[in-house]
This record gives sequence, C-alpha cells and structure tokens, in this order.
Amino acid sequence: MTRYEGKYTGAGRHIALLASRFNSAIADQLIAGATDELVRHGVASGDIDTYMVPGAFDLPAVARRISERGTYDAIVCLGAVIRGATPHFDYVAQEAAKGVAHVAQTAKCVVVFGVLTCDHMEQAWERAGGKAGNKGADAARAALELVDLYTHLG
Repeated sequence: MTRYEGKYTGAGRHIALLASRFNSAIADQLIAGATDELVRHGVASGDIDTYMVPGAFDLPAVARRISERGTYDAIVCLGAVIRGATPHFDYVAQEAAKGVAHVAQTAKCVVVFGVLTCDHMEQAWERAGGKAGNKGADAARAALELVDLYTHLG
C-alpha cells in the first residue's frame, strides 16, 4: 500500500495571501503569522503577494479571479468575522466559507480557508497569535502541505 502525504516544502512556490481589511488588526496578525510560516519553510519573501479586500464576504470572488491567473501555487484566505448583536455574522461567515470552498474545489491551485469565525474579539486575538497559536500560520502550513500533495496527484 502506498501512502501519499504532502510535505511543508516552500522552495520555489508562489503564494498569494488574500485578506479581509475588516477587523484589520486581527487580519494583520494572521498575515504576519502566515508570512513567517511560509518563509520559515523556504518560500522566498518575494514570492509572497498579499491582496486586501474590504470584507470576508469578498474573499471568494477575488480568490476565484486570482486562481484564474494561474500564477500561484496556493491562495491562503485570511480574515476574522466576529459575532455581533445581529444575524449579519451568520450570513457573512457562511457565505465566505461556502464561497472559498467552492473556489477550492474548482481551482487548479490550492485554496485554503483561514478565516476566523469568533464569538468575540478575545477569541480572535487568542487565534491570531495568542494562547491558541496563529491560525494564519496554520493555514499557510496547510497550503504548503496541499501544494506538495497536489504534485503527486498530477
């Protein structure tokens, strides 16, 4: 039996970080964590491009357009949606997740969902470099693993 598993190999990879400006302090931490993780695994800093969109709802459309360019091995979608007093959170979080998942299923490159969906700001800070780690770094690592795995799949 043969087992295929991707490795965290970044040398020669071109990565797009796509992030929401809404809750920008959190997004900036996720971008920093993702960038650090990519560079630590061999991605040249010049091979990482960051695209900013107004909100998490905008991530799928821009991810699709970036993927159609064919210039990146992976697109890492980052941001934070924080629950408020209205159902707006539910719509934005659901559509961002569903939209990015659709792009991931149809794109030729890897597309990873690294958007935090939190009940309050404290949870977001915990996941953007606090005691729960940096989920931007986790998403970047997943992207590298999947890019390597895709090379085995053709």
